[in-house]
Amino acid sequence: MPQLYKQQSIKIYNSLSGQKEAFTPINDGYVGMYVCGPTVYSNVHLGNVRTFMSFDTIFRYLKHLGYKVRYVRNITDAGHLENDADEGEDRIAKKARLEQIEPMEVVQRYTVDFHNILNKFNFLPPSIEPTATGHIIEQIELIKTIIDNGFAYEVNGSVYFDVLKFNKTNNYGKLSKRNVEDLIHNTRELDGQSDKKNPQDFALWKKAEPQHIMRWPSPWSDGFPGWHLECTAMSTKYLGEHFDIHGGGMDLKFPHHECEIAQAEACNHQSPVNYWMHANMLIMNGKKMAKSTGNFILPEEIFTGDNPHITQAYSAGVARFFMLQAHYRSVLDFTNNGLLASEKGFNRLMDAIADLDNLKTNETSSVNITDWKQKCYDAMNDDFNTPILIANLFEAVKVINQIKDNKATISKTDLDLLKTTINTFTFDVLGLVSGSANEAGEGKLSGAVELLIQLRQEARANKDFALSDKIRDELAAVGIQLNDGKDGTTFSTN
Repeated sequence: MPQLYKQQSIKIYNSLSGQKEAFTPINDGYVGMYVCGPTVYSNVHLGNVRTFMSFDTIFRYLKHLGYKVRYVRNITDAGHLENDADEGEDRIAKKARLEQIEPMEVVQRYTVDFHNILNKFNFLPPSIEPTATGHIIEQIELIKTIIDNGFAYEVNGSVYFDVLKFNKTNNYGKLSKRNVEDLIHNTRELDGQSDKKNPQDFALWKKAEPQHIMRWPSPWSDGFPGWHLECTAMSTKYLGEHFDIHGGGMDLKFPHHECEIAQAEACNHQSPVNYWMHANMLIMNGKKMAKSTGNFILPEEIFTGDNPHITQAYSAGVARFFMLQAHYRSVLDFTNNGLLASEKGFNRLMDAIADLDNLKTNETSSVNITDWKQKCYDAMNDDFNTPILIANLFEAVKVINQIKDNKATISKTDLDLLKTTINTFTFDVLGLVSGSANEAGEGKLSGAVELLIQLRQEARANKDFALSDKIRDELAAVGIQLNDGKDGTTFSTN
């Protein structure tokens, strides 16, 4: 892999400083990146997919530049309570109780769903995908260190981080730009049931109530770790006490990432991360996605078209292309019209790439491919600006069509450079997958044809050969051949 990073200099918007900064890894040629993964108690939703897609594209680009990247994306399979006030049930345990199954059955089901959806969108797997339950020992050791350093206290078997004491020597709130005084002012008073000294304190370890299913032994009680602690334990184990990039959704900035910084500084007396990156939210038809209002769509429904908010099925390539047309720090409005426009654009791009092999070359070029290539790099170097990169790819589409129409010329050397560059950025960096949008409806087509095969079999059993032949002939007329064999009837398309 050529060390392209030595010729290309990246700027990253750092949520900590609130500005773009030149990217300089801690170790030359190596990048450590941690991204908060899903809590696996339900099907992955499209907002999650968009966030992970942003970091998948960043991972791809860093790898393309020749960095050796260790990308860690965790699975939260315990410890994430229903709200951020350390109250309510563990989300996974609640799901398990409602469905009367083991918590790890819930975890397994939705982890498999998560991987299946990401595979369909052509995600690269992370370098390491640790689970919270696989790192209980590390979390207990971190809590011991935080207690020893004077920033945590134990009450009735639970351990809490002392935010006010930490803030005397450190800056709690520096990532989300909040100050503790405002937090105190905006927080309700603790009721008599709470073990916390202050409402701002957060749990490092919670004692399990008798009915709580998920529990582990610790020096303080049988219980479970706090949600924020999990990421600190897993990121430091695999990336060290100080690493390059930490990413996640904008909604995690406070309190989750703020608490991660506090925990790490309380343990290791240094800031854990150089560049904090946050992907913005996904809305739908101008409003927040919400199951309660019906304004939502599941990733799988994009591929089948089985959702009232869209008029047809879309391929994974089109859906990915649509999402990458917005910068990761921008709000993205998911609409059917947007998808339809993206489908047209996606097909134009794929058609132009297919035309590359048939272009005639000339002794000279009327276009500057070298400058265009650097524009593609400049877009990604500017805080991974995929919309600008896509605009540059369409500049190449325009050139390809001009060459086809004999309105521009290209040399063989430049054509080779154009081919390599457009393929690299389209497929390797953006992670798009070629294929017509019609492929998205294959699942629906298969189900419809299977139903017709079943009706045809019933017609034959009833000796209604006229209907049987009609079903076969009508399918053949639209290019679907039925093949009768000893093991039943199959079909093929031409």
